[in-house]
Amino acid sequence: MKQIIDLENWNRKEHFEFFSAMEEPFYGVVTEVDVTIAYKEAKRKNIPFFNYYLHKVLFAINETENFRLRIEDKQIVLHDVIDASATVMRADKTFGFSFMKYIADENEFSDYAIKEIERVQNTTGLLLNSNWKENIIHFSAVPFVNFTGLTHARSFTWPDSCPKISVGKVFERDGRKIFNIAVYVHHGLVDGYHIGLFLENLQNSLDK
Repeated sequence: MKQIIDLENWNRKEHFEFFSAMEEPFYGVVTEVDVTIAYKEAKRKNIPFFNYYLHKVLFAINETENFRLRIEDKQIVLHDVIDASATVMRADKTFGFSFMKYIADENEFSDYAIKEIERVQNTTGLLLNSNWKENIIHFSAVPFVNFTGLTHARSFTWPDSCPKISVGKVFERDGRKIFNIAVYVHHGLVDGYHIGLFLENLQNSLDK
């Protein structure tokens, strides 16, 4: 389900029009996230860590309204639920695009993710799917690199408005487990304040 935003009466009308007129309306930030508690909880619950933190990311996305906004057919819409298209690596080191449906229960989500990962790992190619809706985020994990900056390959002519979230290698500092997260968003829909809300929602979720 989705709700069409009345642009003429939207308090972000000028912000949207200003940034949407740019060749590149996306911007990004990279910051650290503490996953000490989350890592222990994933192990305790016997949930793969990737599945565990992806569930937390999707929870935080769905809790942050501006991350549920998309541009569709030149209209701004607010989706009820956001899912993920996550990259999955195969044994031959290629990857394919998966579809990770957001499920509130973390165990059910993990069971779903395990099956989806297995499906992708037993295929070839990118698995491009033209039937996917706009109510997704583009998600990738780069567990081999502790990145401090990140850019994305992107076609400026494609009417894209989906946030892109990437996480890096887990590292330890002062007894804490940390990874860097890159958040890349359309500035007509999401400002720095909203990224701050998303990160706050994510950290709170990871610490439970």
